[in-house]
Amino acid sequence: MLCSAETGAAQGYKAEKINAPPPQELSAAVRETLSGDALRVIGPNGPLCEIWLRKVVPAKTTVTEELGISFGQLAEGTLIAAVRFPSQVRDYRRQRVKPGVYTLRYALVPVDGNHSGVAPQRDFLLAAPATADPSPANITRDEALNLSRKTTGTNHPSVWSIAAGGDAAGAVPTLNHQEDGDLWLLELRVQVQRGGEGAPTPAATVAMRMVVVGFAPEA
Repeated sequence: MLCSAETGAAQGYKAEKINAPPPQELSAAVRETLSGDALRVIGPNGPLCEIWLRKVVPAKTTVTEELGISFGQLAEGTLIAAVRFPSQVRDYRRQRVKPGVYTLRYALVPVDGNHSGVAPQRDFLLAAPATADPSPANITRDEALNLSRKTTGTNHPSVWSIAAGGDAAGAVPTLNHQEDGDLWLLELRVQVQRGGEGAPTPAATVAMRMVVVGFAPEA
């Protein structure tokens, strides 16, 4: 069950849109691809994170249609956004993430026994230190995993669960509370375009939800 909490406080959490340039910790090349507005999530003790979405996310030519994949139009390793954490947080697997600025790239959880039950869908974002990820170009899955391991300092990347969102025309920013698992999900509207920014095909608005508060069942 999802309970909406639009831009107002709800059990101590709220989301708001702010006019703020992407952080200087990001390379100039990455900053150029990001929106000049950020989505800020505020908790009981102050800001939790600020997220800058990519202006236009490049899509694959062929969509992957497999069970458990919500965003088959995206290639693994695609830059989706950047995030700033003002203070230490824990990711979806309860791993500590230090204060700082990180890129967020798309990836899929492997289909194996080690990752069963992590989430209903396989889609995730991997957080990598901004200084270690200076190019907005697509990278391979393995490269994205290796960069994200720099965030945790372990053999496991920093993962942030995402799922298909609500009505793509709906208002944002919105926080939804999912009672099952006690999760808080931030509604995102991502502009996805085959061929990337400047391509002749029109961009499509894709609704995405990102878990910003809460953890995987087995974490």
